[in-house]
Amino acid sequence: MKIKELILGLLTCILQTSNATEPTTLPRVLIIGDSISIGYTKPLTEMLEGRAIVVHNTGNAQHSAHGLKNLEKWLGDGKWDVIHFNHGLHDLKYVDGNGKNTGSKETGHIQIELSAYARNMEAIVKRLKKTGAALIFGTTTPYPDKPAGPLREAFQAARYNAVAIEIMKNHKVTVNDLHMLVLNRLQELQQPNNVHFTRQGSMELAKEVKKHILKAIHLP
Repeated sequence: MKIKELILGLLTCILQTSNATEPTTLPRVLIIGDSISIGYTKPLTEMLEGRAIVVHNTGNAQHSAHGLKNLEKWLGDGKWDVIHFNHGLHDLKYVDGNGKNTGSKETGHIQIELSAYARNMEAIVKRLKKTGAALIFGTTTPYPDKPAGPLREAFQAARYNAVAIEIMKNHKVTVNDLHMLVLNRLQELQQPNNVHFTRQGSMELAKEVKKHILKAIHLP
């Protein structure tokens, strides 16, 4: 009897040890976006450590046409539980005839006009819906008028966001309005005369993205 009890005890101990060391399958989150999202992905990853696996698309997602072209590569073969995505800042900037950044209307044009942006975003959303992931669109963040770098007019961000939000509404995609989150705090959170954010600014964006992701995967 004692030998039997000893064997059972050893088996129980082995099973408990095995369960304790077995890796937990965490929700997988894909972030698709430009340098703004690259900036907040690091703090976001740290905030969600142990709760979700956060992956940013390879490199900079740039404009919507580039995103549509590379979407299959970014999605890969794995299953995504949440996809947080954005295109906009690179769509509305000015480029020349060779696709190079320009600071002048006289030497260039908007890279992706609003009508083409709408078509691209529509196609992107339709493809993302097929993944079965919870989708979250992050609106394009604001910036001062004609900041350093390629020409960007401040009013264009709201125009492109309005088109994107309407598409998201039609497809019942959650909108994370990062534009409104920081609109009245640019001097505090954004680098001077720039589209990019300070470390604190990226942290504030990460907090908001985290909140939406946790809600999507039903975690407090």
